[in-house]
Amino acid sequence: MKRTPLYQEHLAAGARMVEFAGWEMPIQYTGIIEEHFQVRKGCGVFDVSHMGDLLIKGPQAGIQLDGLLTNPISKAPVGKAVYGHLLNTDGQIIDDVITYHIAEGQYLMVPNASNVERVREWVRSNTRDLQIIDLSTRLACLAVQGPLAEVIMQGMCSTDLSTLKRFQGRFAFLTGKSSHFLADLFTIKGEGVGCYIARTGYTGEDGFEVLVEDRDAAWLWNKLLQTGKVRPAGLGARDTLRLEMGYLLSGTDFDGSQTSLQTGPPWVVKMDHPFIGRDVLILQREHKYDVLVALKLTGKGVPRHGYVIMHSGKQVGKVTSGNMSPCLREGVALGYVPQKLSAVGTELSVQIRDEAVPAKIVELPFYRK
Repeated sequence: MKRTPLYQEHLAAGARMVEFAGWEMPIQYTGIIEEHFQVRKGCGVFDVSHMGDLLIKGPQAGIQLDGLLTNPISKAPVGKAVYGHLLNTDGQIIDDVITYHIAEGQYLMVPNASNVERVREWVRSNTRDLQIIDLSTRLACLAVQGPLAEVIMQGMCSTDLSTLKRFQGRFAFLTGKSSHFLADLFTIKGEGVGCYIARTGYTGEDGFEVLVEDRDAAWLWNKLLQTGKVRPAGLGARDTLRLEMGYLLSGTDFDGSQTSLQTGPPWVVKMDHPFIGRDVLILQREHKYDVLVALKLTGKGVPRHGYVIMHSGKQVGKVTSGNMSPCLREGVALGYVPQKLSAVGTELSVQIRDEAVPAKIVELPFYRK
């Protein structure tokens, strides 16, 4: 298995390591529930260095990326990030990615860990005259998440984070030592550890994803923990946090056989520009198909991946993601059902062992502050 540059730090923090998408990653440190509430009420740090990092640059890079993304990026100003889907010619999702417009004509696309090579080759084979530089083995990423994230990061960051809005990013420097950020690719001036910091995350809380070079990852990790206000959080809490928000998990909530119309959210598809798979989505609109819905159990039980969704005693779908919400103390799930049964308020049930536990379709997110 692959290991991030923070592997030894995870062991030192008492992490229980597991395999995830070919990587040896921390599932938990002190406990999933404790780490979940640390992020909801204070601040936690996640190692997300297993995610990919593709630098894409060249003539009309933004316009060419528009032809691949369901959500266009060419009109986004420098510093803006866009969430979108990459589709194949059958309209099926290759991956969901965040793409950052980091400088004029330069974009950083972040695919999921298991899809880095596939996304890289898809972009390369469907664009012209672009440089595609895979920085996945050169960059580490720490996700600092929670209501205290801004105060904590501001104490070590050169830029005014209060002016950095949601889904915006910029180059900055972290105080404490000197290390230039990708000096062979970028010329940024300042003192400290160079980074790219973005107000993005996967938890529903305020926070930042901080890209640093691999060699600086352990330094930043320890600097955060030494504040006494940040605790490490693992993949277990990351999963319960994202599920409370209804965020998709690649390979689980979509596995390569679904289209963007099936998964949503609706705003992720902008039909006003041409992109690969668009013609299929237009045709799909005229037919019936299963869609991803949010289910909250009204009876006792914990829904899990693969559990059967029932309506009037018949199977109508399956759970893709499910768990007990730590904040709500209720079972919540995502799953696919026919369009005719997808309206908010529809009563269904989830088969948990020998019992059909009643459930209702609700609006996302499950958890609201």
